[in-house]
Amino acid sequence: MKNNTLIDRFEALKRFRSIPEDAHKWAQGHALIVGGSYGKMGSVCLSSLACLRSGAGLVTTYIPKCGYEIVQSVVPEAMVLTDDYTDHITAVTHKLKVDSVGIGIGMGHHSDTQHALYHFLKMSTVPTVIDADALNIISDNKEWLEIVPPKTILTPHGKELERLLGPWESYDEMMEKTKEFSEKYNVIIVNKGAPTYIVYMNAVFENTSGNQALATAGSGDVLTGVLTGLLAQGYAPVDAAVLGVYLHGLTANIAVPEMGYHSFIASDCIANLGRAFLSLD
Repeated sequence: MKNNTLIDRFEALKRFRSIPEDAHKWAQGHALIVGGSYGKMGSVCLSSLACLRSGAGLVTTYIPKCGYEIVQSVVPEAMVLTDDYTDHITAVTHKLKVDSVGIGIGMGHHSDTQHALYHFLKMSTVPTVIDADALNIISDNKEWLEIVPPKTILTPHGKELERLLGPWESYDEMMEKTKEFSEKYNVIIVNKGAPTYIVYMNAVFENTSGNQALATAGSGDVLTGVLTGLLAQGYAPVDAAVLGVYLHGLTANIAVPEMGYHSFIASDCIANLGRAFLSLD
């Protein structure tokens, strides 16, 4: 039987905070978006734009060299660092002071990239969001879960969650396995779907915003950017997950009356983030 906390406007407002009048970009936090590979640079562009739109003061995007001109052109507000290799990431090396990291979007499964992810997890101590290819790499190397930073946010869709947990027969079994996984590894699970569930230890949050318009390529990349941006601003990981998931869904609720379900794409999610924030501010 479900006993979930519903994520509605009231739950979002409990966590939301306005930006102070005397804020500056450093006070708003520095986020690092890590991902991309040849043919998959759009994902990091979406994440980086969403991260900026969520209120992060600075965003740096770490990508393979093939994406340099793409990201600099599409996201002029972001700074760009490139790997030594052209087509994929081989090492996440930087000397930046960052407040959050979002990693995995579009990064592929090359063996070099897998080694880069392992060493990143081993060394990182900042609040982190793990998504997409990074989740699938971890699913193939489950012993790495022991080095995932505490209270990291994992954002799997249904199939990615199954790769992490193994199969289940019912909603109740899925939820129990997710709770056990969260408790064992001290991570927050954002189980993307209709609806999206957030699980941390024994707490389960069920999102009420969003609609079928979000069933489009790149919407998960946008969510990763939003969550990373909120973490950069100092939101506690569970609060960032609850608020970010609600705002992400709300963009589709706002957009659909004017554009319908069919034509909504991930960049429309970013375009409506401002209106979503205004509904709370």
